[in-house]
Amino acid sequence: MSQENRLEKTNRINLLFAFYERLLTDKQQTFLKYYFHDDFSLGEIAAEFEISRQAVYEHIKRAEQVLENYEEKLGLLKKHESRNKYLEELRRLPENGMLPEQYTLRFAELVDRLQRLE
Repeated sequence: MSQENRLEKTNRINLLFAFYERLLTDKQQTFLKYYFHDDFSLGEIAAEFEISRQAVYEHIKRAEQVLENYEEKLGLLKKHESRNKYLEELRRLPENGMLPEQYTLRFAELVDRLQRLE
């Protein structure tokens, strides 16, 4: 796996984790935090928990699969990304002259409120 693909995967898992962390078991949360957040190696995690590297790998793979299954069913990350895309488009409207000047400040205020709802 290329460095770029690995980074994309890490970013995706971290985002999924942010949405679905509470739905994971304690062990799944711990292993994912160590591996993806804290950048521990499989060997370091294995030593910490006194299990094999293969066992750590399998726990992490299963937890990743659980996250992807939650996303497939609930789509929270996809909705989040769509909302951010639309908010960015809204932010650019005043810059592109597509909004009457008298509405620009109120519009910006509403876009900021939408962003804070995230």
